[in-house]
Amino acid sequence: MNRSPTMLLRRARGALPELALAALAAITIVLSGCDSRAADSDAPPAPEVGVATVLAEQVRQWDDATGRIVAVETVDLRPRVSGYVQRVAFTEGAEVAKGDLLFVIDQRPYRAALDQAEANLARARAEAQLARTQDARAQSLVDAQAISRDEYETRRAATAQSGAGVRAAEAAVAAARLDLQFTEVRAPVAGRAGRALVTEGNLAQADATLLTTLVSQDPVHVYFDSDERAFLRYQAQSRAGTRAGTDNAVRIGLADETGHPHLGTVDFIDNRIDPSTGTVRARAVLPNPDRVFTPGLFARVQLEAAPAAEALLIDDKAVLTDQDRKYVYVLGEDNTAQRRDVVLGRVVDGLRVVQSGLEKTDRVVISGVQKVFAPGMAVAPVEVAMRGDKPDQAVAAR
Repeated sequence: MNRSPTMLLRRARGALPELALAALAAITIVLSGCDSRAADSDAPPAPEVGVATVLAEQVRQWDDATGRIVAVETVDLRPRVSGYVQRVAFTEGAEVAKGDLLFVIDQRPYRAALDQAEANLARARAEAQLARTQDARAQSLVDAQAISRDEYETRRAATAQSGAGVRAAEAAVAAARLDLQFTEVRAPVAGRAGRALVTEGNLAQADATLLTTLVSQDPVHVYFDSDERAFLRYQAQSRAGTRAGTDNAVRIGLADETGHPHLGTVDFIDNRIDPSTGTVRARAVLPNPDRVFTPGLFARVQLEAAPAAEALLIDDKAVLTDQDRKYVYVLGEDNTAQRRDVVLGRVVDGLRVVQSGLEKTDRVVISGVQKVFAPGMAVAPVEVAMRGDKPDQAVAAR
């Protein structure tokens, strides 16, 4: 059958819309598959977070206070006799032993006074000897009625007076000897000496001029104030027999130290509460063999608050705040972060006590908490140590 060119052209034009629709459908299917694969590849991965299992340990809880280091013995050294300072016999700022010579006051006037007192004593003894001899002679004369009774009594009184004169002269010698001894100013206690406030050639007045100061070194005292509530709690524990130990242990830390590395014991509690502050003054004794503590230093004090007991501990970095609520994220099923509201206690050895809200088996998000935007979010957990920022072993948690 013969077909004209015109007929063939018309048939081709009629078929073009059908071919175009088929090609468009095929292109749409291909593009939709590409978009699906692109959407899958653009989904962000789960954020990596560090998780650690809650610690359950026996802990001793402590109350915090602030205090000052005070020397057990503090002496303002003053002379006991007046005179010009002849010599400064110690090194300023050095430690001295009890009895060490510190200052020498001009001894010449006191040596002369001692010599005079000894001479007076010798004269008094001679006069007493003469009086005793005359008294003995008077006794024999009165028996022979060679002297009157009045003269005899006079000689007896002279003997008594001469004896009193001897004792007075002996006391004068002892006083002069003491004054001479006091010209050597010695350390009354062992400790560290301050600077010499009076130097050679200056006049020192007895009981008035401050020569230097001495402070003992070992042990030292730490004075601190405890609030009224804590004081009442300690008393209640003591009455109930639940007070931890009998030594009232304290831990001390200085301003440049981390934690409270030094141990001491409370040896004094004041007999009244200060009504203006609602606190009670306490004192602890602290060994100081290495001379770490200097009187006047600020001290951070921790007093044992309760007997040792098991507690759940977490790192403070895991704790988040929602208005007045505290919460943490724990690792849930399918590695999702689940919110847990918690009630927190005090800090113990760098970790926070959890009073309620967690179990021993819970794994808490410690690091990367800021990557968790909402509860139920998928995360990629990595096991880390509860103490410290660095993981013991970076192993993915399951």
